[in-house]
This record gives sequence, structure tokens and C-alpha cells, in this order.
Amino acid sequence: QVQLVESGGGSVQAGGSLRLSCAASGYTVSSGCMAWFRQAPGKEREGVASIGRDGSTNYADSVKDRFTISKDNAKNTLYLQMVFLKPEDTAEYRCAARPWGCSGGLPSASTFNYWGQGTQVTVSS
Repeated sequence: QVQLVESGGGSVQAGGSLRLSCAASGYTVSSGCMAWFRQAPGKEREGVASIGRDGSTNYADSVKDRFTISKDNAKNTLYLQMVFLKPEDTAEYRCAARPWGCSGGLPSASTFNYWGQGTQVTVSS
């Protein structure tokens, strides 16, 4: 049984930083494509960043140069380092995984098999 458990969310002021973690069990982070998605109240879910088997990454334009996705194969954990946070980054963040690799660009949420429960990020101005 695959489980993805996020942690690291919280409330910060604009300009602050947070690091989200997604600990995987029943799934090996090096085996497929993983990604972070977010959804703000009243808005559609959007892809934030993805990382492939080979460590290649893709980012949404809105987070480029501020967010960094990475993974630690030894810890079997996915990360999202977020700096220079803005109020518009406020959302529930969820990690996702699938057993095959990433293709070009940010993969669609519908292509992911496994999801975490989410962690809330709130950025105040």
C-alpha cells in the first residue's frame, strides 16, 4: 500500500521560507515521476513542480526561481523548498507520485496514481 505523507506547512509572512516534505512508503521515489500540486480556495488545482527519475525538474512559471523540488532517495522523501513566499502562494499543497517517468513539462494531475493528504501553506502580507 502506497502512502505519501506531507509535512512542513505553516503560516509565514511574505518573503519567508518553508520546506515541505513528502515521505513515501510502499513507493520508491527514484522509480517514477513525483510532483507537487496546490489548490487555493475557489481555484483549480495547479501543478507547481515535478521531478523525474533522473532528477530532471519542471516548474510552473509562477514559482520559477523561488521554489526548488528535490528528492532524497536514501530517505525516500520528496521535498519542496519555497523561498520569497508571496500571499498568492497560499494553498493546500499535495505531493503526488506515479510509477512511470515524467515527460516534458509539468504532468497533469490526472496522470498520478498516488496522493498525499495535503499540508496547508498560508502566506500573510
